[in-house]
Amino acid sequence: MFSYIDFHKLLQLFVYDPQDHIYFSTSLFLFLFFALLIVYRLFAKSRNAKIYTLIFFSLFFYYKNSGYFFLLLFFSTFLNFYFGNWLYKTKSQAFKRFLFLFALIVDLGLLGYFKYTNFFIQILNDLHSGNIQPLDILMPIGISFFTFKAMSYVIELYIGSMEPTNSLRDFCLYMFFFPNTLMGPIDRAAKFLPQIQSENVITKEDIGRAVFLIICGLFKKTVIADYIGLNFVDRIFQVPLKYTGVENLLATYAYSMQIYCDFSGYTDMAIGIALLLGYKVMDNFNVPFIATSIADYWRRWHISLSTWLLDYMFKPLQMSFRRMRIYGSALAIFLTFIAVGLWHGANWTFLAFGLVHSTFMAVSLITLKYRKAFYDKVGLSGTKTLKVFQIFITFHLLLIGAIIFRSDSIPTAINVFHQIFTFFHGAVFFQWIVGYQKVFILVLLGYVLHFIPISVDNRVQKMITKSPLIVQALLIAIMIIVAVQVQSAQLQPYIYFSF
Repeated sequence: MFSYIDFHKLLQLFVYDPQDHIYFSTSLFLFLFFALLIVYRLFAKSRNAKIYTLIFFSLFFYYKNSGYFFLLLFFSTFLNFYFGNWLYKTKSQAFKRFLFLFALIVDLGLLGYFKYTNFFIQILNDLHSGNIQPLDILMPIGISFFTFKAMSYVIELYIGSMEPTNSLRDFCLYMFFFPNTLMGPIDRAAKFLPQIQSENVITKEDIGRAVFLIICGLFKKTVIADYIGLNFVDRIFQVPLKYTGVENLLATYAYSMQIYCDFSGYTDMAIGIALLLGYKVMDNFNVPFIATSIADYWRRWHISLSTWLLDYMFKPLQMSFRRMRIYGSALAIFLTFIAVGLWHGANWTFLAFGLVHSTFMAVSLITLKYRKAFYDKVGLSGTKTLKVFQIFITFHLLLIGAIIFRSDSIPTAINVFHQIFTFFHGAVFFQWIVGYQKVFILVLLGYVLHFIPISVDNRVQKMITKSPLIVQALLIAIMIIVAVQVQSAQLQPYIYFSF
């Protein structure tokens, strides 16, 4: 029997290959995770064994996706653990501040080196007609996410809002925890660390929710996001001038759904996987496309990042600018969303994306009083009509940001806007439906599922929870088969892997 097994190929599955990442939606990950659950069950009565098993598996998961950059994850973990605990215990405020700033400078320095070095070289070349060659720098997957996790620990200790953990092992699990190391959610140490020493009782409700979320995540990513991205969105944004304005606009609608299904699909699976291991990580999405303002959108989209920046950047800036009153808050928004843009990557499009969102939010804040007075005067305040109008306007403002975000350069974004506003050709819409039937159906399905009331989701989740384990396993198996059937020949990386 063993003569038919190629052990060399089998071993290669466990070796880092830059062309072969291990995504949640891959069959290899699902197989390994199932094996992890079995081992986890065997160690049910040994908390230490479970913790070390998770640490080992998480390190392997990160190594499989980022190779020897797992050493950088180690460095970030040790640095922030020891410096965080050191600054918490020191009595000298000056030395505490020094340790705090040193840790942040190292964290941000590493992030800046890997993400922004070549961007700054490009800027210098453009400004001075220079010819500095870009460096051969590979960016570690997930560095933006695990760096922010580490920084939150040091910041919380510095401001005294939590006590440190004395267990390096526990902090390693917090930093390495594979469901959210690569793409979030950016959990807080104050919420996660206490769970490690708890009993981690996995309830029937937890299992039901986990199964529901894993099914949703697989469907969003493999059925909707990957298909519409490969078969429509990528084509349009590659050469927007080849297509009419209506096709460019439809690609923008499709991309908004693609990135939502891609990122929230990952988050759904991350939360579900964590639940099956007895851990609760924070939610990252809350029906973002029903937002009634850009500010409301950021309370619903990538919640772990927006709340991180709200707590650690916006609020301190707002306090610093408090004498400027409403204009101080607008300036704090402006600076915070420059950080949002830069967090996503070293590209002028990301910076422009942050500036566009900050402008929308600043203008909204400054005009709030006048708009409210107008709505009161015409009798629209508190009405469903006003809410629908706000949702419609907000969504289409988001499309402006989506075009800039998706484009690989500012000229590409300008070309998309040019086609939409000067070469629309609305009659092409019906031809597009005929030519892209599957894309049309999937985009439409995505929006329908997004706008379904949460109460419907809750009912489906309860039905799954009440069903026997064999039925839950069968549902996941069916979803895996569907995912495999619709999956493209080349697995599509998650969009936020590059951030």
